[in-house]
Amino acid sequence: MAGLSKSTDMTHGSIWKHLALFAVPLLLGNLFQQLYNTVDSIVLGNFVGKSALAAIGCTTFICNMLVNFFNGISIGAGIIISTHFGRRDWDKLHETVETAVLTAIVVGALVSLLSVPFVPFMLRAISTPEETMGPASAYLRIYFLGTIFLFCYNIGSAILRAVGDTRTPLKILILTSILNILMDLLFVVAFQWGIAGAAAATVVSEAISAFLSLAVLHLSSESFRLTWQDLRFKPDILKSILLLGMPVGIQQALTSFSNAFVQSYINSFNSTSIMAGWSVYLKLDQFSLLPVMSIGQATTTFVSQNLGADDPGRARKGTRTSIVLGSCVVIGIALVLGTFAKSLVSLFN
Repeated sequence: MAGLSKSTDMTHGSIWKHLALFAVPLLLGNLFQQLYNTVDSIVLGNFVGKSALAAIGCTTFICNMLVNFFNGISIGAGIIISTHFGRRDWDKLHETVETAVLTAIVVGALVSLLSVPFVPFMLRAISTPEETMGPASAYLRIYFLGTIFLFCYNIGSAILRAVGDTRTPLKILILTSILNILMDLLFVVAFQWGIAGAAAATVVSEAISAFLSLAVLHLSSESFRLTWQDLRFKPDILKSILLLGMPVGIQQALTSFSNAFVQSYINSFNSTSIMAGWSVYLKLDQFSLLPVMSIGQATTTFVSQNLGADDPGRARKGTRTSIVLGSCVVIGIALVLGTFAKSLVSLFN
């Protein structure tokens, strides 16, 4: 495992090549991460029914609001780590890694403990019908218990990506996504645990991904090695992470929060068919955003490393290149969705 991780210096060489080679594993990793909840929806829709699919749809924005907020914190940590990596400031890089990992552990544990009691309130706030309340509550309670694992994986993968390693997080996600599919079939189809089985499969998979990502960091021989006995908060570093990450996290959380109002309106129809249809749309919408998100993540690492290396001109060129690349990808996605919409929707029922 110690040989899995390998950093990439993006301060030299072809800009197009760096962005493309960095974005493709990111895209594949994001696709596999999105598969966690999507596989839950497909299995539940096909083997349990529309009510279970509707319950998953009710939980989507609640899950995303918390997860997206911490993703912003992870992005902030990644920017600082990329900058120190480009500057070759190994001491600061090491301190940032320890602070970021400890933040993930503490915040993840707090979210797990504090969120579970408020599950009924969250679901009522978006007008969840009574017939869906039970399954949705069961899914959310189990999902929130695994928040600490999700946060730890996200920060671990953010650290690896910040130093230019996208392949290791991808390998971890491929492995755990396959395990998630197998456990979904085992818990939901064989054991007939219903929606609770789907949630349990997701949490177990996330726990394995968190363990593997942190183990890779700990066993690495490179500058970003995680040393458990050095885990502590560095106030200046934590402040920098929050100053960079909080605006991104709040922006992403507000997007999910605003979409919760749409979910509330959908729920007001009190129709499992409408709620299930909306749930399917959400999954496809999330997949369509992943390519551009991956390009954005690649650009963040590229720009941060080059600013750390005191090369703002190359950073600007990378930004312009990513805009062109992203525009081409958006056009391609729109054409695919417009052409194959019915076929894609049919996968869920």
